[in-house]
Amino acid sequence: MHKYMRAVGFSKYEKKDLQKLLIDVILESTERYYTSIKEDASFAQFCKDFSENNLSQKNEDTSKGVIGIAVCGEFDNNEKFTYEYYFPYLKSTNISSEEDVSIERHSAHESYAGVCDDIRIGVSLIFYLQNVIHYVKAKNSGLLPFRGTTLTLSALSLSGTVMMPIVKSEKDLIKNQQVSMNRSQLLNAARKGDESAIESLTLDDMDTYTIISKRIQKEDVFSLVDTYFMPYGVECDQYSILAEILECNLVKNEITEEEVYVMR
Repeated sequence: MHKYMRAVGFSKYEKKDLQKLLIDVILESTERYYTSIKEDASFAQFCKDFSENNLSQKNEDTSKGVIGIAVCGEFDNNEKFTYEYYFPYLKSTNISSEEDVSIERHSAHESYAGVCDDIRIGVSLIFYLQNVIHYVKAKNSGLLPFRGTTLTLSALSLSGTVMMPIVKSEKDLIKNQQVSMNRSQLLNAARKGDESAIESLTLDDMDTYTIISKRIQKEDVFSLVDTYFMPYGVECDQYSILAEILECNLVKNEITEEEVYVMR
């Protein structure tokens, strides 16, 4: 059973309950997509939202987040469906990045991983592609690659800790924004091969390391760092995130009536 089913409100479901749930997703899906992948087979994705009141069906504001399950598989010429895999999801409408995205197919299934080099994060962000059918259709139609895409990211979590934020004055906020903008410009220039920018970034990193190494001996790490985005565990698309909570909403699973917190 998928580890993150609990994150979308199915914490009490066991493996014996899974087959019935997946059949329900296929037969009562909120959205369904199809595309040809072979001469004798079509790939299908069935998505069912389990947020109470089914926001997406009513065309209401989905900024609070919509939780659900997607089931993927193949139809043959006789319209027989062969199940391949499923995954829980959280839909979001907030644009996370406008950087270029690279897509690679997984070896085992007709599923895909995306890679985005966002200079704000400083690492290559690897994620699981949700809208598989849209990508496959674009690929089969010869529309790839194309520029000007936007990326909407969402993530599922099983645990977390809420801490009080570091106190910052308005002057500190303005200074941090300026530092962030300057670093983004340097990173952008470094990606284009600017040696001066590369040298400046290297010196900045060395200075930061020296300052933190001295302060960490007497101060708590969370008084020095207020955001981070780091790979977590051995799977390439899992991360540990420290960030400021801008918005928090409570979403209820209409089947289990479990409540899930959706944060931005």
